[in-house]
Amino acid sequence: MTSELDGTQDPAPVRRTYSYLGPAGTFTEAALAQVPEARGHEWRPVRNVGEALADVVEGRSDAAMIAIENSVDGGVSTAQDALATIPGLRIVGEYLVPVEFVLVGRPGARLEDVTLIAAHPVAYAQCLQWLSHALPAHAHVPAASNVASAMGLLDGSSDADAAIAPPGILEHHELELLASNIGDNPNAVTRFVLVARTVVPPEPTGADKTSLIVELPDDHPGALLEMLEQFATRGINLSLLASRPIGDELGRYRFVVDADGHLQDERMADALMGLRRFSPRVTFLGSYPRADRAVVHYPERYADDVFVEARDWLRGLLSGEPATD
Repeated sequence: MTSELDGTQDPAPVRRTYSYLGPAGTFTEAALAQVPEARGHEWRPVRNVGEALADVVEGRSDAAMIAIENSVDGGVSTAQDALATIPGLRIVGEYLVPVEFVLVGRPGARLEDVTLIAAHPVAYAQCLQWLSHALPAHAHVPAASNVASAMGLLDGSSDADAAIAPPGILEHHELELLASNIGDNPNAVTRFVLVARTVVPPEPTGADKTSLIVELPDDHPGALLEMLEQFATRGINLSLLASRPIGDELGRYRFVVDADGHLQDERMADALMGLRRFSPRVTFLGSYPRADRAVVHYPERYADDVFVEARDWLRGLLSGEPATD
């Protein structure tokens, strides 16, 4: 593009790359489709969380979309462990995708002819009530992923008559839709996070979340309570607290924490300093806008100006200023 002012050639727009668990049609792709800045750029399908994050660390991608929590099955341990052990990564956003499933078959297939169903074990478990009612005599063959279950029908690698898959599969492949909304929990949601290399956190919005991984200093009565007090005494609500084994010996755990608020909030910054003094290892994963954009509310005694006033008061004591009310 040529500038009309001086006739010089404008630089070409930078093309970014985003890694996601592929192939096309996955829930992860649906999460990436929610990222405005990713539209029109390259989407790189990968086979697992480790590969997605390696793309970011090694510079093949600018960011990666990964699933981190499911409202039915809880935390995604592979993602939590990877974020705990791979340095140089930051969460820059979160996105929610409703977990909906469809039953698909080869073109021309009929629901009444289905006897063998391919499905990822987690998807199968989340659709079992519907299957038991609609197809009580069916059998299940495990598939490697939600999309692989359907692809096996098309490439001939599966003997199944039908497959459980995400609805997005129908946008990419010629498959027969046999049934929609077959999940047993209509409120099931998967939480995804967009992960980039270490960057300055985005400015606070008032509807933010901070993610951390914290290790306890040792195993003693009340150790977990001492960690939680760093948040409770500063009026910070936790929306997630999950334990994961560190792996070096039995009984040693790290804690995955999501706290309401932003690193630039005085109460959050104070809590992180308290954690740093308490814990042998605190991993800051990022402060970023909440997917639901719900404004974080807290008691007035934990407002930023209260923390600032307390610091100024202490500074005055140290400098010998007269005490004031």
